[in-house]
Amino acid sequence: MSRIVGIGLDVVDLRRFARLLERHGPAALRRICRDGEVRIAEGPGRIAHVAGLFAAKEATMKALGLVEDPCDWRHIEVLRSPSGACDLALHGRVREAATRLGAESFALSLSHEGDYATAVVITTIHETTP
Repeated sequence: MSRIVGIGLDVVDLRRFARLLERHGPAALRRICRDGEVRIAEGPGRIAHVAGLFAAKEATMKALGLVEDPCDWRHIEVLRSPSGACDLALHGRVREAATRLGAESFALSLSHEGDYATAVVITTIHETTP
């Protein structure tokens, strides 16, 4: 049996995010993304992709209670399986926070619609029944 110990939700305005990337360029991507998270191809889908990654990372911080003590964005890695499903790999301080919370699994859902990217993260622990 699983018990939810954290839920995080984030919504990113793609227009605002595009301005951020225009202003700071590759430095912004290096600050937010781990190697392999950023699509190499240029094009309109790139902004939505990176904004979705950012939303997932922000939602993860919220689910783990790290809003007041944010960590390095690169300590949260968004993985995608061949089926297209998303998963998370945690590193550094974020992994330590998850361990302290007892978080054992994460469910991540990403969505893009119009000018917005959204992400929801649910953190659970597994309990055994007596």
